Amino acid sequence: MTPNNHAMKLATSYLEINQLLTFFTSCVTSIFRINLKGIYLTGSLSYNAFNYNSSDIDITVMLNRPISAEELKVIAQFHKQLEQKFEVWSKRLECTYTPIDMLSSIKPPSKPRPWYWGGENKLYLEATYGNEWIINNYLLYHHAISLFGPDFKTLMKPVDILEVQKACIRDLFTDWVSKKSDPDYFSNSHYTAYFILNLCRILYTVMCKQVGDKPTASSWVKGNFDSQWNDLIHQAQSWKYGVELDLHTEALQFLDFVIVQVSQTQLFKQLESDLQLNTQ
Repeated sequence: MTPNNHAMKLATSYLEINQLLTFFTSCVTSIFRINLKGIYLTGSLSYNAFNYNSSDIDITVMLNRPISAEELKVIAQFHKQLEQKFEVWSKRLECTYTPIDMLSSIKPPSKPRPWYWGGENKLYLEATYGNEWIINNYLLYHHAISLFGPDFKTLMKPVDILEVQKACIRDLFTDWVSKKSDPDYFSNSHYTAYFILNLCRILYTVMCKQVGDKPTASSWVKGNFDSQWNDLIHQAQSWKYGVELDLHTEALQFLDFVIVQVSQTQLFKQLESDLQLNTQ
């Protein structure tokens, strides 16, 4: 099996990103060889919601077996090479190296996997999945672009939207509520914008029973709730690298608003006793 060169040429409308994808795929296929099941472009680039000034490039690498110590060393060196060759875009790259047997689990797998985040130029050797596992698999199934290997839909069964809604509620009351006790988180403007827009996606998914991209979800929130949040969401939508956002207080107020809205849903009430959610 060879890289899907045609798919890479058509994957995005950005020449420099396509060049990165071509380089990435060529190197990763050479490194893993028979251990490689597929390479998939996901995230905003796969469902036409990419913001040139702020969005990340998301890639999922599926492996036939867990990565070996030798492969891990080579991959670490490869990412350093990638950072040098594509300095700007490598800082906006998120990549996971996931064994295919993990796809048999609906719930987040207990075993970790290597995960690269370009914002810190770091390869995390044992990153664990959280509630994003279910959400990401839903998006992969419906939108992933194969750069190498079979259509992602052939690798797993579809994820029920109800499971995605449940995962969003868990995510809200675990990962996102925890940011209340982490003031340093909001010193990073990228994280602040992501926090606000991701809350819009959570609220949209729970209330509308469908997964929307950040622009769709943000527009829906602005059109269906009090206009007091419009400016906050607009600032998050307009953010780009190099712009500073001082929205710590407003972001936490928006979090409290989303918590109230989600807490009023029937689905939340069904989950509350089992999840022992802390809304404080």
